[in-house]
Amino acid sequence: MTMLSQYPGIRVEGNEIVEVKDTIVVEDRFDLYLNDELLTRLVASDEHLRELGAGFVVGEGLAGAVDSVQVSGKEIRVYAEPTTSSEWVLKSSGGPGTSRTPKEIRSSLTIEPRDVVRMIKEIESEAWRKTGGVHCSVLFLEKDLVIRSSDVGRHNTYDKVLGFAVLNHIDVSRCVVGCTGRQPGGMVSKVANVGVPIILSKAAATDKGIVMADQAGVTLVCFARGNRFTVYTHPHRISGIVPGVRS
Repeated sequence: MTMLSQYPGIRVEGNEIVEVKDTIVVEDRFDLYLNDELLTRLVASDEHLRELGAGFVVGEGLAGAVDSVQVSGKEIRVYAEPTTSSEWVLKSSGGPGTSRTPKEIRSSLTIEPRDVVRMIKEIESEAWRKTGGVHCSVLFLEKDLVIRSSDVGRHNTYDKVLGFAVLNHIDVSRCVVGCTGRQPGGMVSKVANVGVPIILSKAAATDKGIVMADQAGVTLVCFARGNRFTVYTHPHRISGIVPGVRS
């Protein structure tokens, strides 16, 4: 894995000038194939590539499940029974995705405010701490952390943790995802397509992200930092914050 590298620089702080060698995240490119047909080219970090392929295909609604994923060099080949074709659109990250509208999620999963606070503390990785140049996402099954992944792209981190769930046949209706990055419509739709009912983010949402979460039945929690957070949609899954509603 070549996710991190060292590069020299000159740090200036006030009147102090120091030569430094910083840890920098490596940006790479991969060709993603679906059933041996080139689907797209992804800018990503060289980690959890099988999961990246599986998560992209299911998260974009191109298939409901994955048969297998093969990684060779810069090629990620996903084999799956495709759904009906979808129109490619440009997502908020500048990358490609589909215009498919996710099905509404129905899940009885609830978590407590203290769970939100605890889970948010897990949304950082060694690469994130060393470089400040990656995003990080996590996947919880019930309340247990099952995978953490970092990448130069926030969309890729979702693909990787969601792909882990797909490849390992995890009951996604009992899962929570967390992310360091902003939550536009394209990010939320990935989670909804896979079927995860709760999103936690350290960052903001966009209007399209909130609308998508509301329509898809996803509980969207943003600005989760320390012991505070804001719930934008379907707050009934965070027990005790809606008067008269108990889990």
